[in-house]
Amino acid sequence: MPNNEQDRLKRLRERQLTDRDPLVKQRQLQRTTAQRERKVARKHLTLGEVWGTLPNIYKSPFYGLLLGLLAMILLPILWVSPWAFWVALGATVFFVLLGALTGRAQDLRDELRDISKH
Repeated sequence: MPNNEQDRLKRLRERQLTDRDPLVKQRQLQRTTAQRERKVARKHLTLGEVWGTLPNIYKSPFYGLLLGLLAMILLPILWVSPWAFWVALGATVFFVLLGALTGRAQDLRDELRDISKH
């Protein structure tokens, strides 16, 4: 009987030690983190999600460039002049610069909004 009691106490002591082992919790945390990372890695990234994460400082000049390219296509058609291409090129540069300024302003506004929330 005393031998069974000693074995039981030994098993109880070992179970208590393993319950207090900090590495057990660390391994469990690593396991859940790895599972989460695998789940994110399996998710397909769409072009819309990528575009949504870009800062406005990059998106707005792109919009300006598209608007300028549209001007470069339409202005020589509507205004028959040797200056039409150069005016359209100037408009493109202006739209890109305007897009960069407005994009930076929008990013600053978002940063200030985030700072004021905290």
